[in-house]
Amino acid sequence: MTADRTRSRDRNSAGKTVEETVERYLEKKLESGGSRATMKPVLKDFAMFCEDEGIELVADLDSGDCREYGLELREDYIDGEIAGSTANTYFAYVRAFLSFCVRDELLDTNPAQTERAEEFLPEDKPTGETQFWDPAQRDRLIAYANERIDMAREETIDVPLERAYRDRTIVILLAELGLRGAELFRDRNDADREGLWWDDVELERGRLEVYGKSRELEPVGLTEAAHDALSRLQRVQEPPTDDWPLFPTDHAASKYAAVDEATGERPEPGSDIDAILRDQEIAPPSITKEAGRQILKQLTDEAGIEVDGDAEYLQPHGARRALGAELYEKGHSELAQKALRHESIETTHKAYSDIQAENVAESIDEIRE
Repeated sequence: MTADRTRSRDRNSAGKTVEETVERYLEKKLESGGSRATMKPVLKDFAMFCEDEGIELVADLDSGDCREYGLELREDYIDGEIAGSTANTYFAYVRAFLSFCVRDELLDTNPAQTERAEEFLPEDKPTGETQFWDPAQRDRLIAYANERIDMAREETIDVPLERAYRDRTIVILLAELGLRGAELFRDRNDADREGLWWDDVELERGRLEVYGKSRELEPVGLTEAAHDALSRLQRVQEPPTDDWPLFPTDHAASKYAAVDEATGERPEPGSDIDAILRDQEIAPPSITKEAGRQILKQLTDEAGIEVDGDAEYLQPHGARRALGAELYEKGHSELAQKALRHESIETTHKAYSDIQAENVAESIDEIRE
């Protein structure tokens, strides 16, 4: 995003903060019988967006900030995390909140009520093409990812063995745990989303932590298949330190840049950059969300999986929807809610959530067996 741009602004030191004004607005909605419960998580998320962008006061908001928020919603839409209609609904909630700010004389005009602010919003239309990985697609994708490891070991395909294990692990974590793409991979537009690293994984305990949609670390229990995939990847990859990404980038320029940033010296072209990174324990960046989607496109195509609709490949969020649907259809709605972490994790309940995560994974294994 444009965190540097917004944080470098000369912000006004007077006025009400976004966070406290959101609270006041939600209280008013409660008094008036409005849809407070529906709007609360969206406006809380908007307040966190403002905090990340360095926007403290309502008076500092402008149409450019709302435009950036619209861009973030669009990225969630592209990743399959929300529908186009949902993105527009969320933006409408923010626009309504800012109209309240105008009425409260905290703003002269509504910065969300401009063409510029709405520029990046996706088309508001019904989502008839919402994708689910059906069981046959999921099983075929996992089977092919396993076959690909054998082919890489036998050198019948031009794919390094570590990469084949990496790609299989990505498929397993999506299919088994319903992780979001933004939780697995690095987001170039969000400095806080750096992808999964080995110090996020606790194999002995049977869990990992992801930077969730709540913008907090959330525990996720490992099913047997997920635990096995991570254990095998760790043995093959042999990360030199826990401060190492599960899915390192293949982008050579990014690896050179990592060494340059850590040492102040750029390696000579043609250097064994991977050996330099390992020897000096300089972690490369994780692969990006875009690279993660490319991996799934390649695997879907190579596995000969036919996909209905416009997506043309098995999208990351389709696995999450499929896991939720499977658990709901089998009568385990409460387990589905916990597995997909639809409820925000409160700080006071973190200890309880930590215990619960492993139990959720065990329950999923039992149901599938």
